[in-house]
Amino acid sequence: MELQLVAHCAMAVAACVIVLWLISVRIQDVSIADIWWGPGFALIVWVASYDQSPNPLRFYLTAGVVSAWGVRLGTYLWSRNVGGPEDARYQAMRAKREGFWWTSLWTVFLLQGGLQVLISLPLYAVAQFNNPWSWLDMLGIGLAASGVLIEAVSDAQLARFKSNPESKGRVMDEGLWGWSRHPNYFGNATLWAGLGCLGLAAGGPWWVLTGPAIMLFLLLRVSGVALLESTIVERRPEYIDYIERVPGFFPRPPRSSS
Repeated sequence: MELQLVAHCAMAVAACVIVLWLISVRIQDVSIADIWWGPGFALIVWVASYDQSPNPLRFYLTAGVVSAWGVRLGTYLWSRNVGGPEDARYQAMRAKREGFWWTSLWTVFLLQGGLQVLISLPLYAVAQFNNPWSWLDMLGIGLAASGVLIEAVSDAQLARFKSNPESKGRVMDEGLWGWSRHPNYFGNATLWAGLGCLGLAAGGPWWVLTGPAIMLFLLLRVSGVALLESTIVERRPEYIDYIERVPGFFPRPPRSSS
């Protein structure tokens, strides 16, 4: 894998996150870093293709799926966050760290940018290598497209649930949320599993799967499931029943309430 290709993507991401950091200093809201998460991968896949000769069918399907996912996720987070208060995670960091306006460049923006560059290993393979189309490509595109759909439907169902005044104080356990407590994260992981397959199909080495593996770790142990469920039982005791009935990540039919 060409290091120059990765370097070009890293420079493009660094330029974008520095601009976003300057904006965050101006508006005193670091939450815009989250909005950039999905669109950043769309930028990477297109920058990676510069001056390369990938398999056209594989590349444009991959770039299309990643772009659709990134734009959809970015738009969703924009509509949810813009105009509201800064995310509680960043408020806590701001309260604990003097000079957070400066340290947020490293601890939030450049950190997320670095993760984007590392997780994108399968995208570099798709942009660089030119293996013939195979069954692994079909599996990869199928998984990736399914992941985008699952995540989009999950977010739409949750948004509709929250907008209903009758839902106040209730736990969302309808639709896909009745089969998994975090179907949106499962959809995200499915997308990246598909992208990993596409990276291998293109001719990338086995270690391109490190990118999807890091994404799965983040979803399960860092900023996803573990973070959200660390305090939710204290705030919503009825969530205990939800945990007993519905799996945390991989979907299955719900159990009957004990």
